[in-house]
Amino acid sequence: MFKQYIGWKFTLISVAVVIIVTTIWFVNSLTEKIQQEESKKVATWVEAYRELLQASPDANLNLVGEIITTNTTIPMILTDDHGTIIDHRNFDSSRVLGQSTFLEEQLRSFKKQHPPFIMAIDAHSNSYIYYGDSLILKQIRYYPYIQLLVVALFIGIVLFALSSTNRATQNLVWVGMAKETAHQLGTPLSSMEAWLEILKEKEENEPLANELAKDVNRLKLISDRFSKIGSVPSLEECNLVAQIDNMVTYIRKRAPQKVTLSLQSAEQEVSAMISPPLFDWVVENLLKNALDAMEGKGSITVIIENHPAHITVDVTDTGKGIPKAFHDKIFHPGFSTKKRGWGLGLSLAKRIIQDYHKGRLSVKWSEVNKGTTFRIWLRK
Repeated sequence: MFKQYIGWKFTLISVAVVIIVTTIWFVNSLTEKIQQEESKKVATWVEAYRELLQASPDANLNLVGEIITTNTTIPMILTDDHGTIIDHRNFDSSRVLGQSTFLEEQLRSFKKQHPPFIMAIDAHSNSYIYYGDSLILKQIRYYPYIQLLVVALFIGIVLFALSSTNRATQNLVWVGMAKETAHQLGTPLSSMEAWLEILKEKEENEPLANELAKDVNRLKLISDRFSKIGSVPSLEECNLVAQIDNMVTYIRKRAPQKVTLSLQSAEQEVSAMISPPLFDWVVENLLKNALDAMEGKGSITVIIENHPAHITVDVTDTGKGIPKAFHDKIFHPGFSTKKRGWGLGLSLAKRIIQDYHKGRLSVKWSEVNKGTTFRIWLRK
């Protein structure tokens, strides 16, 4: 399914690129043809103007006059041998009168666009006719880019709306699954607590009852975590050093002997507003992922840094690392590099930090066969 999605996405992008390239090519070809037609019109106008200047008093100039007067779209500027502007046509009179340098600026632009037509006035002097693109030609030239911009904006809005809808639907699925899990755990937990009380009635069962009580409390904690998904948790001020140290101690007891866990902090107390059960869940998930990545040996280091405006918690392992192409994908639901697992742990962890604690969870550094560092960023 993932490959099909990628294939569909690639096909859609390829079709869009072909449409864009074809549109730009067609419009450029059309623009070039119109530009050639306008050059011919200017050439005809120049010839007509020359005929008008050289015509005898009794000559029939009806056709010449019509050619000259019908050109109302192509802007032109007439200069002498010294580049002084003698006359101009087809400009907005308000701009010509309102801006003293308007014609000079247009002349500089026309010189870059097209070579001038040279018209001999007498044996010693010439006139130069410079012309620019008509308004219609400019509109046609820039129309596809404006159109593509509008289409891209529309597609962006549609994709954003679809993404928001998918995210909202996904959130509902997460919440429903979490609430249902908490509900399903509630019934056997109540039964286990009852059986635990029965075991405690006999003194010889006390060691067994104590161990079972630890597991029951652990299950209650997991149920409590799931029940908090979807509802706004109450954040409380806690000492992050002590909070994370408890979780490091818990994981250390369950880690292989060849794996060392350590916690580093320049301060003994770093206060932050967190939801203790949910934040513990995130730290536990990162530590367990680190254990899985090391395959029985190595070290895990948790470093807490207290900055003026924020707090960072870095969890570094010496495991097999994560390829750079997977740095963002590992937070997607269902994506996992493990042979077992549903690929939900890191996705849930990121949601807890991002949505409930208004922070960030990301891969700070990772290199294959050297290790990985996950960073939790919390705003003070």
